[in-house]
Amino acid sequence: QLHLVESGGGLVQAGGSLRPPCAASGRTFTNYHAGWFRQAPGKEREFVAAINWSGSMIVYADSVKGRFTISRDNAVNMVNLQMISLKPEDTASYFCAADRSWTAVTTGPDLEYWGKGTLVTVIT
Repeated sequence: QLHLVESGGGLVQAGGSLRPPCAASGRTFTNYHAGWFRQAPGKEREFVAAINWSGSMIVYADSVKGRFTISRDNAVNMVNLQMISLKPEDTASYFCAADRSWTAVTTGPDLEYWGKGTLVTVIT
């Protein structure tokens, strides 16, 4: 089992920033590509960003390009999501996920491992 734990969510004003980390444990982290997904109230879970096992490939959803940055540090088994210029429409629960398939981690929703999520609320 690969355990994923997100943290760092919270309440932020529009235009502000957050950097929720995701800590991985239990299995060899470099065997997995990682991604962030989000789910707003009443909506389906959607892809946000993905990073391959080495960090050499990164993909973003169009809605977050230029504002969000995904990164990973395999030495400490962490995946981070730097979010700037936050908008009210970014309000959602953000989930860290991992899979050995690059296709899966860039599309969802059936990934091998998921965290329980961290709530991000952006207010005006």
